[in-house]
Amino acid sequence: MASLLSRFRAAHHLIRRLSERRAVPLNLNQNPTSNLLPLSSSPVPATFNGVWNQNSHSMSTETQGGLQHPDICTDQVLDFPGGPVLLTSEMSFISESARQRTSCYRVLDDDGLPVTDKSFQEVGKELALNMYSNMVTLQIMDTIFYEAQRQGRISFYLTSIGEEAINIASAAALTIHDVIFPQYREPGILLWRGFTLQEFANQCFGNKDDYGKGRQMPIHYGSRSLNYFTVSSTIATQIPNAVGAAYSLKMDNKQACTVTYFGDGATSEGDFHGALNFAAVTEVPVLFICRNNGWAISTPTSEQFRSDGVVVKGPAYGIRSIRVDGNDALAVYHAVSVAREMAIKESRPILIEALTYRVSHHSTSDDSTKYRPVEEIEHWRTVRDPTSRFRKWLDRNGWWTDKEESELRSEVRKKVLHAIQAAERQEKPSVADLFTDTMPAFPPPANDIGDGDAASTPQILC
Repeated sequence: MASLLSRFRAAHHLIRRLSERRAVPLNLNQNPTSNLLPLSSSPVPATFNGVWNQNSHSMSTETQGGLQHPDICTDQVLDFPGGPVLLTSEMSFISESARQRTSCYRVLDDDGLPVTDKSFQEVGKELALNMYSNMVTLQIMDTIFYEAQRQGRISFYLTSIGEEAINIASAAALTIHDVIFPQYREPGILLWRGFTLQEFANQCFGNKDDYGKGRQMPIHYGSRSLNYFTVSSTIATQIPNAVGAAYSLKMDNKQACTVTYFGDGATSEGDFHGALNFAAVTEVPVLFICRNNGWAISTPTSEQFRSDGVVVKGPAYGIRSIRVDGNDALAVYHAVSVAREMAIKESRPILIEALTYRVSHHSTSDDSTKYRPVEEIEHWRTVRDPTSRFRKWLDRNGWWTDKEESELRSEVRKKVLHAIQAAERQEKPSVADLFTDTMPAFPPPANDIGDGDAASTPQILC
């Protein structure tokens, strides 16, 4: 790999030097029309550290240990739209996979101990306790709402258990001005931004206080005031929407970005690939955060793709990318903080692959023990639980006690149960709300509509 990198740098340097010496300028930053430029008469740059063979018009560079690169043919450069391409007499195919898998960035190990002395985004006591409190709240809310569905009190539910760090830590690294395009396993972002437990309950029970007026299934949250687009069950449709919104932010010179979340299964949808290409070409400030939790319902990643996960798909579209430990709250916070700054300052898309695990069933309609070992689930639930790992780090800093833990969990449980009871007692929306927000005016009764009279026909809003 090092020799290939050295070879590329040498060739890139040679192209730039040759373009400076030729009568026909060769601009690496432009997209000229296709043209073959003979280079046999061009002098060799004095700074090039290699061996030049004038007769064969080929060169080889020396590397440490006396090894030499395969010959690179330099008698022609393809001046191609998108940039010059150095031609070579050696036929080689790009490997279908790298020799090593892309490394995964982490700050804390499974025991909550820092794994490096290198600098990372510092998290003070107040922020850390707020993050932990929200992670615990999300965990308890998910557990109780799941039980409520099993009791027949709501029709459907889907939890984020095992993925609390991605939810809360990423939300903490963003601002309220950043626009969120979620999938359906990111209620923690709403929780962090101030969405109350009562608002969560109202939506799940579909009562008259639900912002969607009871027209959506449970967990399809949305909040205009919190810049959180309403959840859509259709997989991956939110990804290109986020790119379009990011383009709008760029045009308006807003100091904000869009953030879209999705699972590993969504990367098999065409929306994902089209969105990445669209974002790269338009150079917009958008963060693509993939929660790679190993399973797309019952389909494992081994049957989802043959690539090294999702992170390698970014560079293929010209997008800066990183893989991060999704169960490490500090690593997620640091990665998202830096990615957000790059996205806004440099107006560029960033792809973040967060490796995590879906400890819960996919939803209340699923039994994951039918397709994955119980031992595997239990291992991730206990040994690699993100909330417990963050708690251990708080303990070592002297910022948290068992008494505070007990009080927090007791208080949150009471609040969630109270919210459910209040939502359950609230009346349902009026049937008339079925058409609210879809037409400029409520249509008149059928017998009042004129025969073919366009003026009397209600106009549907697009």
